[in-house]
Amino acid sequence: MKFFRRNPIDLLFSAITGIASVSVVVLIIGIFIALIRESLPAIDRFGVINFILTVDWDPVAEVFGALSTLLGTAITTALSLAFAIPIAIGIAIFVTEISPNFLKGPIGTAIELLAAIPSIIYGMWGLFTLAPIMEEYIEPFLQSTIGKLPLIGLLFQGTPMGIDLLTASLILSIMIIPFTASVARDSFKLTPPIVKESAYAVGATKWEVVKDVVLPYSKLGVFGGVVLSLGRAIGETMAVAFVLGNNHEIPRSLFDAAATITVSLANEFTEADTDIYLSSLYYLALILFVLSFITLATAKFFLLKAEKRYHR
Repeated sequence: MKFFRRNPIDLLFSAITGIASVSVVVLIIGIFIALIRESLPAIDRFGVINFILTVDWDPVAEVFGALSTLLGTAITTALSLAFAIPIAIGIAIFVTEISPNFLKGPIGTAIELLAAIPSIIYGMWGLFTLAPIMEEYIEPFLQSTIGKLPLIGLLFQGTPMGIDLLTASLILSIMIIPFTASVARDSFKLTPPIVKESAYAVGATKWEVVKDVVLPYSKLGVFGGVVLSLGRAIGETMAVAFVLGNNHEIPRSLFDAAATITVSLANEFTEADTDIYLSSLYYLALILFVLSFITLATAKFFLLKAEKRYHR
């Protein structure tokens, strides 16, 4: 009875916010069901394990497998994070701890503007500007230096073309830098000034303050920014489509053209002229959906676990 005695405005507000919250779950479930329904012909024909472990992607023979696209997605995502995270954290440290005040505003604005650039602009810039530079200068240099080393040199074999995994990963890293940098910057700002001043008072250097005070205090926020960038990297399409090549083969080096799930969907969805071809593309979309959900859910689980341990 107490519920019905509440203010009508409060009841309306609660109802609207509750519906909005539930709608998110309904949408996710609806997308999942739609993807499963459209993927059923491919699931019945290729199974799960066989589809994931098959390399061949042949629309003419109607033989489809996801292994090459899964590897392409994993490699570009991992490389982009490896390139972006150190730079993004370095930007955040400079803005919050080192930069003079007159530079903090312009640099922060530049980071936010970088995040606002449409992905297709990154793709066009990568195709017409970065790819030729990679082909003529950077990749031959890497091949003549790191490529001479044992084992790791195998990653830099082949003909430098500029349309390959390395260029796509660089483009992707530039796109996700603003997300990690912005979140890390805001996390660093939450460090209590008195804690940093206490460290300086006992003779700590700026490097020691950053390493032993700022980073440990804000590590959960930085991890959250990395997770946000991970989600963006897994699902990015247009920028990668311009510079990756959409080659459904197992890449042997970073100079090979490859394919990711999102690029395959963008390039081939309108060309799917048979039911099994279309269903296989939906199957790829379903795998991407599940993979993204598992990855982000796992990261969120460890984040919450670390947060509980941190606040004990």
